[in-house]
Amino acid sequence: MSKIRYQNEKMKRKYFDWAKGALGYSDKTMKVKEAALWKYDEYTKNQDYKKFNADSAKGFKKWLEVTKNKNTGNTLDKTTQYSVLRHVNHFFNWLSMQSGYKSKVTMDDVAYLRLSKADTKIATSSKMPKYPSLAYIQKMCSFPIENEIDQRDRALIAFTALSGMRDLAIISLPIGCFAPEKLLIEQDPAQGVKTKFSKTIYTTLFKFDDTLLNYILEWHQFLRKEKLFDNSNPLFPATKIELASETQHSFIAAGVDKVYWADTNPMRKMFRARAEQMGLEYYSPHKFRHFAISEANKYAIGAEQMKAISQNVGHERLTTTFYGYGAVDNYRVSDIISSMEFKGK
Repeated sequence: MSKIRYQNEKMKRKYFDWAKGALGYSDKTMKVKEAALWKYDEYTKNQDYKKFNADSAKGFKKWLEVTKNKNTGNTLDKTTQYSVLRHVNHFFNWLSMQSGYKSKVTMDDVAYLRLSKADTKIATSSKMPKYPSLAYIQKMCSFPIENEIDQRDRALIAFTALSGMRDLAIISLPIGCFAPEKLLIEQDPAQGVKTKFSKTIYTTLFKFDDTLLNYILEWHQFLRKEKLFDNSNPLFPATKIELASETQHSFIAAGVDKVYWADTNPMRKMFRARAEQMGLEYYSPHKFRHFAISEANKYAIGAEQMKAISQNVGHERLTTTFYGYGAVDNYRVSDIISSMEFKGK
């Protein structure tokens, strides 16, 4: 068994290297792929990949249907099943072309690793996203400002809402990449900004609310003039941790430091804490991206402005912007249809 597991792991690592290096998948996607293959290994009890066949694929699909989410206790939804099968399918397609597996793993058998057409439609259908409103964001930013951490958190929430940027890009953004006079952000991977697919994106802050915008500009000025941050320092730096005193072994937050957050977890925790502080429901930073795109879409007039919004948030295609983020709230659909003029005026 240990020999089989070693060989399986060896092939998985080879596949991961190929998928990331040759196809350019991100670290986040690679973790999803790895988790999907863990599920397959769990179902087969680490069976030799050379024994994969149509029955293995059919059995795995049935197993996914009754498998429960460990966090919720509910069975996996169609979207999750679709994602797992898609990644496992991709792996075995690749494996069928590898030496020692070509005669064992066939494309016909791998084809069974997919949902039915009806279930695929359910899994991939556009769902109405839930995201914060402008009034929510304004209230979330209304907590008392007693120190520079409060000031940073308020500016960060406002920046996330008005930029529509991804959280990883925000926490890796140097202050030199933000031009406040133009409200322009240069998401440049060459300067350390971690964008999706390492793509350079030029983003202009949406002017949804002057107060939120001022929070950002005041924070930028504070870092430049009071903290003497240079272009290489983060726009949203990590919290500085110090000993409470020489006689105590406890730590306290002592302002901000000229260092970047290692990952997005502190940002997410801050959003949750500030939402709870203001008695609000928690929305992840990515939901603020949904807000920014949907709010901007309300004011778009014509194809040029629609395309500008799409490029501003880093999308290459309009379909990505409007299919993935542009769903209109059902109540707003009613308002829009009711306000339309059908009499030719």
